[in-house]
Amino acid sequence: MRMPGWVGSGRPGRDLALAGVSLVGGLAAYGVGLQPQFPWAPDVPRVSFLLPLLAVSVAVGLRRVATRTGLAVGTVAVLADAALGVSVGCTVIYTQVLYDTCVYGPPRWWRWLLRVTVGLSVGGTVLGLLCWGWRGAAVGMPFALLGVLPVVTGISVRQYRDQAATERARAEQTARLVELDRRQAVLAERARMARELHDVVANQLSAVALHATAVLAAPGLDRPRIDAALRVIRESSVQGMAEMRQLVGLLREPSVDPVEEATRVRLDELDRLLARMAGAGLRVRATVQGPPRELPVGVDLAAYRIVQESLTNALRHGTGTAELTVAYLPTEVVVTVENPVRSGGPGAGAGLPAGGAGLIGMRERAALLDGGFTAGPRDGCWRVRATLPAGERP
Repeated sequence: MRMPGWVGSGRPGRDLALAGVSLVGGLAAYGVGLQPQFPWAPDVPRVSFLLPLLAVSVAVGLRRVATRTGLAVGTVAVLADAALGVSVGCTVIYTQVLYDTCVYGPPRWWRWLLRVTVGLSVGGTVLGLLCWGWRGAAVGMPFALLGVLPVVTGISVRQYRDQAATERARAEQTARLVELDRRQAVLAERARMARELHDVVANQLSAVALHATAVLAAPGLDRPRIDAALRVIRESSVQGMAEMRQLVGLLREPSVDPVEEATRVRLDELDRLLARMAGAGLRVRATVQGPPRELPVGVDLAAYRIVQESLTNALRHGTGTAELTVAYLPTEVVVTVENPVRSGGPGAGAGLPAGGAGLIGMRERAALLDGGFTAGPRDGCWRVRATLPAGERP
């Protein structure tokens, strides 16, 4: 059976309903004549017990909206009821007031109520022992049952609620941290995808655009030169499409290790890259220092991509020549690309846009591996140097 919405948890309607139920229960006890329990004032009319009963019921209704006022009203009502001779209904309802004060009031209130009720119980027991002997110890029992018990129960419920609120706040904080981690992971993955797409697409399309621009700018070219330019365009397009299919397949197949699958290009394939650059019109003088060795997967891919991007920039903005140096050192590998810059500086060649994403991607690749990266003009040339940790030489 579903409760009406107006008496839901935390709603004022629930407090009013509880106050009404308390009043009805007190009237039932009044109707069967459960007052007074101690007729030390026999001439007091029974109807006088209704006023304290009504007041303590009102105190129950104030348990959340005005806890302090509810405790004060309930205490005055139960003291007045005790002066009339003590009624069961008013006394039992006052235990609800004590419970609500411990649950909804400030922490100092339940500490104060615990001291008072325990003190009354101990005081009543001691007074009973002094006045009536061992049988008088029962005097403290009503104070323990009607005072200490509801206070201790309220304290326990309050502690459970505070603990639940703490756990809920901790869970919410954990959820927020998880969401932040998820967003950071998404951003990192987007950045990685952007680097791969730039390396796969932009480098190949740059060669295509350069040769297409050359063909369009010189309409009097003979057939062999046109065929050579078209072959370069075709080779660059095919290579770009192959690498694009590889990247798309990686994104569609989550079970494949992205690090392993994304590194089919390595430094030992530089000859193919240099051949494509030569076909595109860039003469590269390559030098390898030290014996080549197997590198960590991430380092191998990053070094290849940095070389690829640097040579592509040299093709776009240089004079057609470049120097490449790959140095295998005991604990690192250093790649250096240096090329003369066409008059006007980087970005002045072929009318191609240069947004700087290549330099950003190269720097990010080096930073992800805790390596170093520098790029800038030097003695009339543009120089790119990347230092990547490669581990100890076996």
